[in-house]
Amino acid sequence: MTRQPKPKRCKVCKAEFIPVRPMQKACSVDCAKAMAVSERGKREAKEAAKDRAETRKRKEANKTLPQLHKEAQIEFNKFIRNRDKDKPCICCGRPLNPSEVGGGFDCGHYRSVGSAPHLRYTESNAHGQTKHCNRYGAGRAVDYRIGLVARIGLEAVGSLEANNTVRKWTRDEVRAIRDEYRARNRHMKDQT
Repeated sequence: MTRQPKPKRCKVCKAEFIPVRPMQKACSVDCAKAMAVSERGKREAKEAAKDRAETRKRKEANKTLPQLHKEAQIEFNKFIRNRDKDKPCICCGRPLNPSEVGGGFDCGHYRSVGSAPHLRYTESNAHGQTKHCNRYGAGRAVDYRIGLVARIGLEAVGSLEANNTVRKWTRDEVRAIRDEYRARNRHMKDQT
C-alpha cells in the first residue's frame, strides 16, 4: 500500500496538481518553462543590481579630491541656504527669497574659499546672501563684516579673521563632511 503524494499548487498558474517527482513545482511543461524564464529574469536582475552596486563603489573609490570637494561644497552650501532661509541677507539686510528662479540667494563665505580654503566648511564663515551681494558685490566685505558681528559677535569674527592655519584635506575627511551635511539636509527636509 503506497501513499499517494499530497496535492500541491502550481507556482505559475496556481492550479492544484499531484506531483510526479518530489521537488516538482509546476503542473505542466508550459508552466515549468514560464517558471524557468521568470527565475532567470529574477536572477539576471539580482546580478545587474549587484553589478551596479560594485560599479558605484568603484566610482566612489576613484573620485579625486577636487571632485569630492565639489560634492561636499554643494551639500554644505545647501545646508547653509536651508539654515538661513528665514533670515535677512548678511550684507544688505534684504529678506532672502528661496522661491525665486535659481534659488534666490547664495551661500556666501566671509573669507572666500579661494583665500581661506581651510574655512570652506566652517558654518560661522558662511551665511545666506542675496545673489547680487555675493556675486557682484566684491566691495561688500565691510557690510558682510557688520552683519557678521551682529550675528555671531566680535570675538568670533576676530577668530575667523585670525585663523590662518594650513589645512590639508584627505579624501576620507571630505567624504565624511559630504555625508554629514547630506544627512543634516535630509533631516532638515524631513522636519519641514
